[in-house]
Amino acid sequence: MSATSTTTQRETVFSQEVITRFELYNSLFLTLPFYQVKDTGILLPFFSSHCEKGVAQLKSPVEIIESFFAERVPGVDEHEQINRLFRFIQYIERQVVLFDAIEDSSFSKLFRPDDSGSLQGLLQQAASSDESFEKIAEKLKNFSLRLVLTAHPTQFYPSSVLGIMTDLIDALKTNDINTVNVLLQQLGKTPFFNKTSPTPVDEAINLIWFLENVFYYALANIQTRLNHEFGIDTLTHPIFELGFWPGGDRDGNPNVKTESTKTVAATLRQIIFRCYYRDYRLLKRRVTFRGVEEPMNKLGQLFYNNAFNPQPNTGNLQGEMLRLLGDITATLEKDHDGIFTDLVEDLTLKVNLYGCYFASLDIRQDSRVLRSVFLHGLQQPELNNGLPGEGYDQLSEDEKLKLISFNEVDYPCEDNSASGNGDPMILDTLCTIRLMKTIQEHNGEKACHRFIISNCQQASDILQLMNLFLWCGWNKDSLTIDFMPLFETVNDLKHAAGVMEKLYTHPFYKEHLAKRGNKQMIMLGFSDSTKDGGYLMANWSIYQAKVELTAITNKYDIELAFFDGRGGPPARGGGKTHRFYAAMGKEIANNHIQLTIQGQTVSSQYGSIETAKYNIEQLVNAGIASALHPNHRDLLDENHKGLISNMADESFDKFMALRKHPLFTEYLENMSPLKLLSNINISSRPTKRNAGAPLKLEDLRAISFVTSWSQLKQNVPGFYGVGSALQKAKNSGQWQEVVDLYKSSGFFKTMIDNCMMSMSKSDFRITAHLEHDEHYSAFWLMLKNEYDLTKSLLLQLTGNEELMQEYPVEKRSIGMRERIVLPLVVIQHYALQKLKTAETDELKAAYSKLVIRTVYGIVNAGRNLA
Repeated sequence: MSATSTTTQRETVFSQEVITRFELYNSLFLTLPFYQVKDTGILLPFFSSHCEKGVAQLKSPVEIIESFFAERVPGVDEHEQINRLFRFIQYIERQVVLFDAIEDSSFSKLFRPDDSGSLQGLLQQAASSDESFEKIAEKLKNFSLRLVLTAHPTQFYPSSVLGIMTDLIDALKTNDINTVNVLLQQLGKTPFFNKTSPTPVDEAINLIWFLENVFYYALANIQTRLNHEFGIDTLTHPIFELGFWPGGDRDGNPNVKTESTKTVAATLRQIIFRCYYRDYRLLKRRVTFRGVEEPMNKLGQLFYNNAFNPQPNTGNLQGEMLRLLGDITATLEKDHDGIFTDLVEDLTLKVNLYGCYFASLDIRQDSRVLRSVFLHGLQQPELNNGLPGEGYDQLSEDEKLKLISFNEVDYPCEDNSASGNGDPMILDTLCTIRLMKTIQEHNGEKACHRFIISNCQQASDILQLMNLFLWCGWNKDSLTIDFMPLFETVNDLKHAAGVMEKLYTHPFYKEHLAKRGNKQMIMLGFSDSTKDGGYLMANWSIYQAKVELTAITNKYDIELAFFDGRGGPPARGGGKTHRFYAAMGKEIANNHIQLTIQGQTVSSQYGSIETAKYNIEQLVNAGIASALHPNHRDLLDENHKGLISNMADESFDKFMALRKHPLFTEYLENMSPLKLLSNINISSRPTKRNAGAPLKLEDLRAISFVTSWSQLKQNVPGFYGVGSALQKAKNSGQWQEVVDLYKSSGFFKTMIDNCMMSMSKSDFRITAHLEHDEHYSAFWLMLKNEYDLTKSLLLQLTGNEELMQEYPVEKRSIGMRERIVLPLVVIQHYALQKLKTAETDELKAAYSKLVIRTVYGIVNAGRNLA
């Protein structure tokens, strides 16, 4: 079937299965149990229509809201108007859930198992010839995929709502209208938000829901299929790994403490044993034969005790579990014709995959904090390090590398705490380093073996951290930790290769790396580089850094794995992520794919076993495909690199000029919900570093930065400067080269397509009234003009008549979602304007709450807006 006919067929299915069913089931919202205003469900369609017309006429949000109440509900006072707007928000939030559920329930009809990029597609490719089969089998032996769930605060659905969504999807698959109706009523009475901010442990528990209910099954299912088809041994060649940040990521989050890390590690262990025990109960119903009683009983007792009665000092039991499962398998094969060995093998595979830890708990801290801890250590005579207690931080980098002593001292952080030597951040760092050893002893080495250094700028940042480990009870010969630099800003990315070469040539680090199998992991952060230099420069800086880092790592015969810190939206590295991996040429190490799964991406792409399998398969296929069929056109030649580099420079200059505009920060603070994001009880993490200080752009978290622009419906970080860069190339007579590059380079095409996705979720009509604003008119026009220029040139570049024309189903999904939440956007901007003129504290509080409540639905509907 041709790509065109497949696309047309999907459009038809989408119309029938998603749009039509949403319109039908949406009528059930008339009966939702909101008791305060009985006619809310009746008024909402009129309100939505009124907002659409008002936005089309470029009216201000205040005009739109006030004219609606004058026409439809005349005579109600300001407090009652606010009350009714809250009820509209409640309905729309739940409409978003319904649309999500309907889309997910239609997934198998929209995406066939043999689609390009699926596991079935890979198997068909392997079956085409013996040569293809051997290549894929060999590649899989050296390939791995690590998905890391992070603590970033845009996973808005609580676990109670996720459970309802799961049941709703099942009911919608069979169009069970009675069950759907009951579930929608349950949804109506279930709160969508927390009354208080969650703790880091709360965040971890919410995300563990996905580990337990989705990833546990999805990864094992795919691994089993690959094992069966290609004869892979999971014990020696595990393809999949899970990572976990909540409770371990303390970068800029003072609420993450050593005790949080300890609790999360214990919870991950307990939940994986509950998963094992759940499978064991099914196994016990089948394996009822003589000869297996003893290992079955021992296994059951082991699972049960660790799942429901965990003891604090229980060690790593993975070997014991595998031995018992092996004994059961041997008896079944010897005495019972191998019946039900498939069930035992399934559980064995899971124990191999997840051990006693479920997901590796990463520890992350900012280099500036780690430097302070090291300087604190230099002041302690007990450490006997031979380094100068004063003036060390003023030394040159080369002098520091010569002086770091790597002396082993068992320096107890508890004693230091008792002595009153004060900084809690220092104590937390030292105690957490000790705790990592304890976690490894209890849950296995993989339970906590990576320390990520944010804002890493020099080789000493890593070597000093290694010395901290040696001061905290670790020793050189058994330092079972992978030290991972995180390069984030445009400037840091430029110097990353030089930093790594200093490490690779340093005797102590070289020796440590050899003990770790000569494998180096390097994390590259997308979000901060976008905030730092704009969309085009961020993409290009990371691409260049990967090329340079691959070259320098190959020079020293070290195996490299890149860990990509990608957020949900294209402005933070999201979008069609798998296409980036498929497009990597030979210049970039791509045997191991590691990436963060953040925010709404968790529930939108990994919210069910079916969608998770699809997206995981896409990543596996991309990793294999880039090796099997390296598209030499993606091995950018010097002309291509020069062309992209020039465009990135122009885009960077344009973006930096915008950042330096005197109204830039003020506009974002006053016209978006930025100042109120800290009041949203969805995260234990502050919206900015240095929480008590005045707002500085460098302190503002990338997630808050991008979320604020998305709430404005302007998505500036996802496109600004791209149009100017394309215009300069056109003026320079290089337009045809750019067109050819888009057609030939998967990297460049994916970058442009993701930019168009970001722009498709922009709507400058919402803020069109600012064109006539005395203060912000010129600034708003500058943003709008760059948007118009970018859109015009992207359409010329792609030869399309509208954005995302090549992805009509996704385009329609985005369009429908934007239509559903348009009233929320209007309410938000109305409330922001009214907040400025509210005369009483009560009204100010009400309008602030109104703004905050709209953020949830807008982000949830966008699925990758934050």
